[in-house]
This record gives sequence, C-alpha cells and structure tokens, in this order.
Amino acid sequence: MPTTSLSELVEELLDGCRPLPIVSAGLPVLREAALPYDGQLPDAQLDRLLRAMRETMHNAPGVGLAAPQIGVPLRLAVIEDPAEVAAEVREARGRVPQPYRVLVNPSYEPVGDARAAFFEGCLSVPGWQAVVSRPERVRLRGQDETGRELDEEFTGWPARIVQHETDHLDGVLYLDLAETRSLSSAQAVADHWSQPTPTAAARALGFPLPGDRGARGPHGAP
Repeated sequence: MPTTSLSELVEELLDGCRPLPIVSAGLPVLREAALPYDGQLPDAQLDRLLRAMRETMHNAPGVGLAAPQIGVPLRLAVIEDPAEVAAEVREARGRVPQPYRVLVNPSYEPVGDARAAFFEGCLSVPGWQAVVSRPERVRLRGQDETGRELDEEFTGWPARIVQHETDHLDGVLYLDLAETRSLSSAQAVADHWSQPTPTAAARALGFPLPGDRGARGPHGAP
C-alpha cells in the first residue's frame, strides 16, 4: 500500500469524529496481518494518531487498542490499565497497574509453560466475553513510539493485554483462542461469573481449564 494512501487514510480518520469509531468483527481489516510500521506517517501525524487512540481506548473504556481496530492496518497499539479492581481479583489475576505504553511492531513468545485462563472481552466484539487460556508470562519485543527497542517480560494481566493487542496485529481475535462453551454475554458474566477465576463457570458450562484432566486446547487439540 503506498505511503500516501496510509497517510491520507489516517488524516481522514483524524479529521472525523472523536472518539474514533471502533471497527466491529466482520470487517477484513481485523482479519489481515497489519503492515510493519517503518515510518509511513510523519512524526506529527503519528503523535496525533496515538493520542486519538488513547482517547478512544479510555472512552470505550478499555485497556488496549490496536490500530486495525480503528481501521488502520499498521502494527501499532496502545495499552494502559489503572487496575482499579478488588484485592482478590488483583491477586487471582495478577492484575496490576500498567502505565500508558505504545507498542510498535510488537511480537511475543511464551516464557515457561504456565498458563492462565480468564474471561476476556474485546472492544471489536462488544457485548460478549469468553474464557481464553494464555501463557502466564511472555517476552515482548518491538519498539516504542520514539523507535527505542523494547525487550521486556510481562506477567499476569499485563501479559494478557500485550498478547491480546499483538494478536490483533496478526489478524487474530480472542474468540479464535477461546473455549467456545464459555462464550457468555457481558450481562451473564456480570450476573453469574464475576468471581476472580472462571472455575465456577467451567463447572457449570462444561469447559476445561489449564491443568484439568483431559483438557483440550482452544482448537480442540490435546
């Protein structure tokens, strides 16, 4: 895609309404691998885009937003989580505050074999949540908005956030990795499955959790 096309696309988006409209599942931009960011946008325009993405993330509200979710096919994402949750939730999920970060061209790999499963949602799949088993600790590589190289380990809920947003840049939605029997409306989760862990939901809805005997992977593989 020519550089001018991307810059024009972003400029048209920034000239429109705020917060930016979030793309819902069903459009190709969410199912295609985003283009590596290598300076396609002028610095001032990139800064405006990132600020608009952060504003949109806050307004949703969410704890992460990837550029494809606003229709921009570039490997850019923003994350931020104040983690204003109960102590028991913080302990069970490893949900600790995550300061505002920009991820440019991120990729991750698991560190160790430990996995954690929790209900997860997505701003591009509004109104629904499902349990996703993910590596508990990951190593993230990439850059920040200044070009500084990133090579960090994340654990707990921050690890889940960076995996979720990086997956978006590869055309992957959390539903692709979820236990489909756990799929629940946001209202059902609030009414029935708001416990710190999804153990009760797993028993009632009939899906495995990591470590369960005979548990199967997200695509039915052992």
